[in-house]
Amino acid sequence: MLGKLSIAVVVLLICTLCLLFSATTIGGGHGSYSATKINVEELWGSAKSGSWRPSSAPRSVWPPPPRESNGYLRVRCNGGLNQQRTAICNAVLAARIMNATLVLPELDANSFWHDDSGFQGIYDVEHFIQTLRYDVQIVESIPEIHKNGKTKKIKAYQLRPPRDAPISWYLTEAMEQMKKHGAIYLTPFSHRLAEEIDNPEYQRLRCRVNYHALRFKPNIMKLSESIVDKLRAEGHFMSIHLRFEMDMLAFAGCFDIFKPEQQRILKKYREENFKEKKLVYKERRAIGKCPLTPEEVGLILRAMGFDNSTKIYLAAGELFGGEKFMKPFRALFPHLENHSSVDPSEELVTNTRGLLGSAVDYMVCLLSDIFMPTYDGPSNFANNLLGHRLYYGFRTTIRPDRKGLAPIFIDRENGRTAGFEEAVRHVMLKTNFGGPHKRVPPESFYTNSWPECFCQISAQNPADECPPDNVLDILNSRLESEARSNSQSLTQGNFSTSILER
Repeated sequence: MLGKLSIAVVVLLICTLCLLFSATTIGGGHGSYSATKINVEELWGSAKSGSWRPSSAPRSVWPPPPRESNGYLRVRCNGGLNQQRTAICNAVLAARIMNATLVLPELDANSFWHDDSGFQGIYDVEHFIQTLRYDVQIVESIPEIHKNGKTKKIKAYQLRPPRDAPISWYLTEAMEQMKKHGAIYLTPFSHRLAEEIDNPEYQRLRCRVNYHALRFKPNIMKLSESIVDKLRAEGHFMSIHLRFEMDMLAFAGCFDIFKPEQQRILKKYREENFKEKKLVYKERRAIGKCPLTPEEVGLILRAMGFDNSTKIYLAAGELFGGEKFMKPFRALFPHLENHSSVDPSEELVTNTRGLLGSAVDYMVCLLSDIFMPTYDGPSNFANNLLGHRLYYGFRTTIRPDRKGLAPIFIDRENGRTAGFEEAVRHVMLKTNFGGPHKRVPPESFYTNSWPECFCQISAQNPADECPPDNVLDILNSRLESEARSNSQSLTQGNFSTSILER
């Protein structure tokens, strides 16, 4: 009896210890995570492609734009540089849908950047027009009409498209006004065409605009390449879009980590710029709706295996909260740079907050070995770059799962630090590092254009086969045939294939 009682006591003790251990784990501890490892050296290279490669060339009958269009299409692209970029892509597609002649898109100069550079000051206009000559007719301005000895200027009829308007809106309401007035002016033009369109050729046109036609002016490209060369002189470097800025913090409703005066500034900004909505910081933080702090970014990278010799390029506006929030990050990763520290030229110093500074940041992040956005919710900069790097050869991206990481950071703040790095790695190993992956809402087409704008070598599915290598010659022939049918004497030189291979 005594022996049986001793055994019972031992079993009871073991069960009690197991229950205590389980309670600790359920309560937020991380001892239950097994040690995991991320191969940092592999991350410096591109992600595995699975034999996919970028291709936005047409794969079915794609007639050239007719010489006689239905009228002129003007658009005013509002927002920041990258919001404007998506608007330009949508404008080209809208012109194609309507068989319209696109007037060079206007970039909003006042509401965001207070920068009047315009399309001509940022993008290579000649390259833009030439690259898209198989798709749409583009003019720099609406031409004047000379009739009966008089000069008449066409006045574009102003329309406000509905947000995420379907193709049917452009073929009915917009088309009706275009045929009636000869030209229409769509303003504002941001997110005014549905992203998900059940037509792969239309989606591929968006990619041709975004990744081929929209090329920054030579001075911006040269400046960006110079910065990249300096950063890469000592080896690899990563770029981080540190979205710890006043507008994003106010939008997210993440106030409590700041001093009372700073909270008042954020709340005032929110009241003036966003719709009224009750936001509880603890609730927002718990579900990953707050931008990562600079220190949290550093802790993620350290847990993944990056050491303090890692060179990091920061693409960011003015960080809110000052040095208090940057100091812990800099202690973990002292080799932090931005475009002004790498290249303190007058050109950047005088326009660091305008379109030029944003364009340079975009190119450096595109060309970096690794790119990490810290808040890819409503961030056009981060989302466009994720899509461009995917198209640019599945270049490595680190996309923190803020929702998965939030309870781990909250536990750390509450003193429960056991197994912290293992827990972070456990979450990060589940993320995609830049390879092909299915687009799942709310992920944007501009963030992930796979599979429409990609093709597969030796594809089993005919829909995934790559187009013929002479696709440009085919488009060239169609364009020339269209020109001959309209009795226009255009030489072969007008249709050289000197654009980037699609």
